[in-house]
Amino acid sequence: MLFEQNISPYLSIDETAFSSGELYTIVTNKLAKGRKGSIVAMIKGTQADYLVDILKKIPKRVRNTVQEVTLDMSGSLNLAVKRCFPNAHRVTDRFHVQQLAFDAVQETRIHYRWEALEQENLAYEQARKLQQAYHPEVLPNGDTLKQLLARSRYLLFKHHRLWTREQQQRGELLFSRYPVIQKAYQLSLRLGEVYRVSTCKEQAFKKLALWYNDVEEAGLASFRTLARTIKNHYLGILNFFNNRATNAAAESFNAKVKAFRNSMRGVRDIQFFLFRLAKLYA
Repeated sequence: MLFEQNISPYLSIDETAFSSGELYTIVTNKLAKGRKGSIVAMIKGTQADYLVDILKKIPKRVRNTVQEVTLDMSGSLNLAVKRCFPNAHRVTDRFHVQQLAFDAVQETRIHYRWEALEQENLAYEQARKLQQAYHPEVLPNGDTLKQLLARSRYLLFKHHRLWTREQQQRGELLFSRYPVIQKAYQLSLRLGEVYRVSTCKEQAFKKLALWYNDVEEAGLASFRTLARTIKNHYLGILNFFNNRATNAAAESFNAKVKAFRNSMRGVRDIQFFLFRLAKLYA
């Protein structure tokens, strides 16, 4: 479905699933703020060539008026935007970048959690062979080591200034036992500071270079992978500092679509569902 009359200089593009995991690519007009006139295009699938063929049905003079498109790191979406909106800056969404950093922290935590589980299993088997009762080590806050690692999941997503008293105690115990997790957590916070503190591309570029140095010194494999990913998308990441644009509009619209789908208790007739979406939002 194409609604070229809804095109504005500022667009978002993202993918969502309606039913059975079938993905649809949705191009939205940011200036409509999730109301009527939001949908520019809704296309089944995410294949770049198909997206290009459909979007190029919009007249070129209209597509050339687009100045900025926000999107994630998807290669197919980036290619489609590059070919269809040649005058637009492609802005990589900051929240997708920071989510990768959080995932790298969680990967480090999960690695140590499996180690703690294995150590506890071995200690339990050893005590059973010796016909002794096994009592795991209990930390000052009442957690065992495996509980500490499991219950620390959510506090690692938050800045330490926002921790509750219990989370602060748990965080101190976690970092004292596992300094590598603390190192990973600090790297994720420093990446967030690049976005929060930088006021222009040049400043952000310098701060990212310093962050790369910190990653190399830390020697964490997951963060090295993240650093290479950021280097491959650095132009789109730095374009954020033109207008500090994010893909929040697309994510918000996807949430509306999913809420609408849930209120209908799922989607059986996809064509009718698309028709209703068009009437509401196009």
